Amino acid sequence: MSNLVRVAVGISAILSSAAVLAQSQVTVYGLIDSSVEYVTHVNAASDSAVKEPGLTGTYPSRLGFRGNEDLGGGLQALFVLEMGFLPDTGTMGQGNRLFGRQSYVGLKNSYGTIMLGRQVNMTYIASLKADILGANLYGTGSLDAYLPNARSDNAIGYLGTFSGATLGATYSFGRDSSSAGGPAATNCGGEIAGNAQACRQMTGMLAYDTTSFGVAAAYDIMYGGPGAAAPLTNSSYSDQRISLNGYFMLDEAKIGGGLLDRRIKAAVETNSDMYYFGVSYPFNNTLVLDGEILRLNVRGTNKVSTMQVMRVTYNLSKRTALYTSLGYMRNGGSAAVSLDGGGTVGVGMSQVGIMSGIRHTF
Repeated sequence: MSNLVRVAVGISAILSSAAVLAQSQVTVYGLIDSSVEYVTHVNAASDSAVKEPGLTGTYPSRLGFRGNEDLGGGLQALFVLEMGFLPDTGTMGQGNRLFGRQSYVGLKNSYGTIMLGRQVNMTYIASLKADILGANLYGTGSLDAYLPNARSDNAIGYLGTFSGATLGATYSFGRDSSSAGGPAATNCGGEIAGNAQACRQMTGMLAYDTTSFGVAAAYDIMYGGPGAAAPLTNSSYSDQRISLNGYFMLDEAKIGGGLLDRRIKAAVETNSDMYYFGVSYPFNNTLVLDGEILRLNVRGTNKVSTMQVMRVTYNLSKRTALYTSLGYMRNGGSAAVSLDGGGTVGVGMSQVGIMSGIRHTF
């Protein structure tokens, strides 16, 4: 039995016991998604590669525990503990955190939910309904690796919905405590005496949804700190994202799109724009076709990356699905954005990739 399985079994037993004593409800849930991919031009020599991606297929794999307790008077206590893992190796994700996807406790009533701990922030939530491909291996995460990993450590969060309008915000005292590297771990723990701005992060969202359409705008600013991953190595440096996302239903089809303005203020200032537009259409109860076009432009440079993706999903049941994604990335100038999130590509080279896999939820 692997260490990950032992941890999961032990936690499940503890939480089950707690549920009996406190008369609360605890749910164990998860998702396993694994695929095989072929992708071209992974290096300057134009070599191709066949691999089993560990990061994601259509969704990142996870194991989670969520619970709530009725405290009376419309007030509930709640918690979420959710770990991410790489199915190809069984190792933990999100910078090798035990509960790297979510780890928070909170209170909920008719005025909304207050949460304390590591949680997804408003940049993540704002695009959930509009981004057709979501966390797909070929998707927005390829152009901006932060987007599917938009979480904050040491955070206070609020989320409330009132007659279709949703308000949300997070404030982090230290946005990222892991030193493992990568978009989900940038070694910026913050909470430094005498340097209140170090590694702070603020996000906010305003959204409105009906049965036929929805829009969401989000603001996100994170500050650097001593020892943090480049380029935010100083607390006076910042990385700001402003996004606008929307979708509408046209009979059975869902059409979504969005834009994101990003400004990095560091030793060298960088401004970029990202756009996406996608369509999802279910042909019947089992077959779904998705398509999306995405574009990243780094202002003041010749770096332009355009991505086109088609995905077909065949649902074997409500819990199990087979899928195939076909993607094409065209890099202009000196751009080197890989088609698959976390992958590699030769500078200025285009890439073609195909990925097929299986997903099961429980």
